[in-house]
Amino acid sequence: MAIIVDKVQKKKDIALSCKDLFVNNSLKDLTVSKIAANAGVSKGSIYDYFQNKEEIVFELLHHMMLEHDARKETKLQNAHTTREKVKIFAEFFYSDETYELREIYKDFISINLSAPNEHMTSFQTECVNRYFTWMCQIIQEGIDKGELIPESIKMAKGLFALGEGMFISSNITYTIENLEAELNQNIDTIFSLIEVKK
Repeated sequence: MAIIVDKVQKKKDIALSCKDLFVNNSLKDLTVSKIAANAGVSKGSIYDYFQNKEEIVFELLHHMMLEHDARKETKLQNAHTTREKVKIFAEFFYSDETYELREIYKDFISINLSAPNEHMTSFQTECVNRYFTWMCQIIQEGIDKGELIPESIKMAKGLFALGEGMFISSNITYTIENLEAELNQNIDTIFSLIEVKK
């Protein structure tokens, strides 16, 4: 009797088994042979599920982001103010908890900038839209609770983009010495302008 393989689960298992390899090595230094050896499968098996190593990064990022989003949702539910919620959103860019995910995300950004394909671009667009919508909901809740001025909703996209922009800048320049401090300082400054004065 033939063994039935759950291809979706197998693809996920291969990607997740390579997480440490991708986190601790430069993508350009990894070969499909190294990845296969790390995953405990043949090189041919890798090609049964992925066209190249970049697709493994994509698969890995997808699953890691789902886990991260679930943890973030729990933290957001326990936050009391809109300012706290926005800071929780920004933690992705500097917290120790998200280090591995950030390393995979940097590879993904690099791939998307240098050799974009429709599938990855579509995924990135969906993620940005989902996070932007999430940020808008957080800001709108703050407005509805009387914490923020109504015009704050116009800043939701900027608040969302602030973290990513500073994260990328901190990784390619020497202009940001302490990302956590600078990002939180920017958030505090913005909130000093958009919070309702009591």
